[in-house]
Amino acid sequence: MIRLHQIAIQIADFSMSDISIEIERGQYAVLMGKTGCGKTSILETICGLRKPTSGTVWVQDTDVTRFSPGDRQIGYVPQDLALFPTYSVGEHLEFALKLRKTPRERVNQRRDETAEMLGITHLLGRRVEGLSGGEAQRVALGRALAGEPSVLLLDEPLSALDEQTRDEMLALLQTLKDATHVTTLHVTHNRIEADVLADRRFRIVDGVIEAE
Repeated sequence: MIRLHQIAIQIADFSMSDISIEIERGQYAVLMGKTGCGKTSILETICGLRKPTSGTVWVQDTDVTRFSPGDRQIGYVPQDLALFPTYSVGEHLEFALKLRKTPRERVNQRRDETAEMLGITHLLGRRVEGLSGGEAQRVALGRALAGEPSVLLLDEPLSALDEQTRDEMLALLQTLKDATHVTTLHVTHNRIEADVLADRRFRIVDGVIEAE
């Protein structure tokens, strides 16, 4: 579950206020809106990278507003993926688990399970440099999912991909949705993505989130 209650955000001259939204446990929600309307800022507020000026953020019935990003049980895939250039694909999938001091046997198990689910087992020993756009996107998804998050946040995950790769990744996201049932908030401009994936749709209009 994701719940924002009367959130206000201020970034230089940009502001949003009275943002309230609730996504039930296991739902896949899509948030749409024009460029610059605040979609990414909302994701950053949920995962703890941006502090709201007021209001509360709830994840799975817990008020996480004052929690650090690493303590929120959230997997986040930013638009630029933010992959670590010195890490192998396997090290990306192990990252969150190692931060939590997960036993090595469990780290290996989750790494291998996640790689198989995403079709990147053959890439585990590769560095991320030189990966295709689709491969890099799968690695970023894997890093977010391997730690078994309560919530998954995706910031325009398909926008930089060519048409064929975008179709493949859209099918993969649909498979992951059915397999993991993780509560997801997916930001996009693309109505096709919403049509295929969304259990619920929201749109930001003049600074207000409206349910479609």
